[in-house]
Amino acid sequence: MNRTFVTGLISLAFLALAACGSSEKKVEVGDVESDGSVVAKDINFDPLGSDSGNISGLSTVNFPYDSSTLGSAARSALTENAKWINANSGVTIQIEGHCDSRGSVEYNLALGERRAKSVKNFLVGQGVPANRLTIISYGKEKPIAQGDTESVYAQNRRANFVPLPN
Repeated sequence: MNRTFVTGLISLAFLALAACGSSEKKVEVGDVESDGSVVAKDINFDPLGSDSGNISGLSTVNFPYDSSTLGSAARSALTENAKWINANSGVTIQIEGHCDSRGSVEYNLALGERRAKSVKNFLVGQGVPANRLTIISYGKEKPIAQGDTESVYAQNRRANFVPLPN
């Protein structure tokens, strides 16, 4: 009986692993537009892979400690991002808000949401249609860098951009 149980348990484990397929999808966006803008092609979409799907041509923006205020460097980068998004109308963008590892999970989720909203509001002010932008907060759950130094914390206080399938 013990052997039958172990065999059944192993079979169940293999079935569970087989059911876990990749959730990665490809998004076809296009080539070179008539105005000369280049549209990213074969953008990987992986909703679980924060930053891995950050679109080439869009800059990640960083934030000061415990703030969702956009500094001058962030506003400058977002102005360029808005131009790219407006020139590539076939892409919907998810703005991900992130935080460093300090603070509670709840606090950082709220702060990450405020950061993503701040970025979205700025982009909408630059003429990007609001319906092409979604936001999500990962708080401190998806750091881009590991460690407990100010440099690492600064890298993790960010908003990045991920394409969504249309």
